[in-house]
Amino acid sequence: MDMHYESIHIEQGKPPRSELLNSPGIAKYNEHWGRQGDRAVIALVNNQPAGAAWYRLFDETNQGYGFVDATTPELGVAIRSDYRQQGLGIRLMEGIIQQAVSDGYPSLSLSVDPENQAAVRLYNKLGFEYVGTAGTSWTMKLNLRDKV
Repeated sequence: MDMHYESIHIEQGKPPRSELLNSPGIAKYNEHWGRQGDRAVIALVNNQPAGAAWYRLFDETNQGYGFVDATTPELGVAIRSDYRQQGLGIRLMEGIIQQAVSDGYPSLSLSVDPENQAAVRLYNKLGFEYVGTAGTSWTMKLNLRDKV
């Protein structure tokens, strides 16, 4: 839950953890975690979580912000602020991408605030491509067939 809160990029006026994570549009990302298809990798530094990457499937009746289709898991990633700029994000992303390839998914998607340039650069470097806009966020998609 801490990593989920950290993953939500709000520059100013970010609501308190409980309020934000329990809001209807956000709660779907963590409710009943552990259902079939839910996957996560966690980076530990000195036995403390420093970052995490995860994915979950949604469908047309319960779309996430980065929804593409019902066979494409939506990805989330977070790095604690004191561990950024150390290569942890790319290692987590590579790990979760390999997991998705192993699980047989054709692609991964995500939602990113285009103002979060560090994240956009990372996603572009990994091969994610812009596929649309949802609200003020970009939806990006990675074709995993290229990663096999």
